[in-house]
Amino acid sequence: MPAQRQVDCKLLLSHPAHFLSLGFGSGLAPKAPGTFGSLAAIPFYLLLSLWLSPMQIALLAIPLFLLGIWACDKTGKALGVSDHGAIVWDEIVAMLPLLAMAGTAPLALAAAFALFRLFDISKPWPISWFDARIKGGFGVMLDDALAALPAAGLLYLILPWLG
Repeated sequence: MPAQRQVDCKLLLSHPAHFLSLGFGSGLAPKAPGTFGSLAAIPFYLLLSLWLSPMQIALLAIPLFLLGIWACDKTGKALGVSDHGAIVWDEIVAMLPLLAMAGTAPLALAAAFALFRLFDISKPWPISWFDARIKGGFGVMLDDALAALPAAGLLYLILPWLG
């Protein structure tokens, strides 16, 4: 890999893979880019919900995951760091099924966001095991998809109380 490159608007706009993997620019946040990427998933979801059902959006995450393997790998190589913090497409894609579960109620959307961030940041086992061992674009995408699973379980349990 080349030496670590600066993450900036020039890189963001230099290739479609970078635009996606840097989360439409949300990954350029100087602090907590993963949180900003997760937040960017909400308006993206709401935009998609104008044309697609929640089930269609959840299923759309599958091809977007596959697209992310390529995009995140390309950007990781360009940056010289496989899982650079600015790469947030993995957060956006992993959030989509959770947001589809939540619907459009603000409290449910906030719960989906908070639960995902909890598991994405803490990376409990086995998420941490996969994160440490699987690299490249697939590894970048996989740990976030895995973090969404326990978040989805908890979200399912609390949704009846969120209105």
